[in-house]
Amino acid sequence: MIAEALHPGILFYLSGFLSLLAGLAIVNLHNRWQMDWQVIITVLGWPMTIGGIMCIVLPQVAIAIGSTIYSGRASTIVAALLTGTLGAFLSVKGYMRRA
Repeated sequence: MIAEALHPGILFYLSGFLSLLAGLAIVNLHNRWQMDWQVIITVLGWPMTIGGIMCIVLPQVAIAIGSTIYSGRASTIVAALLTGTLGAFLSVKGYMRRA
């Protein structure tokens, strides 16, 4: 599925546009630079924005970077574990009752 997503086409440009849109929304609405866990959301917004721009403007570079990252089975597992761990952490923090 990853190999299919790394082919230039309408799906590739659509995913770049959606990444750009989500990244810009995060950067505009959640631009917090205090040193606590909320800075993770702001920091994630910038690579989403830059990645979306790269998918739209420089698709060959984005495909080369994606192919390098997902070239082996181990890197795919590491990326999935990092994404899952970060998602679980942000879910716990986001839904935790404030004291």
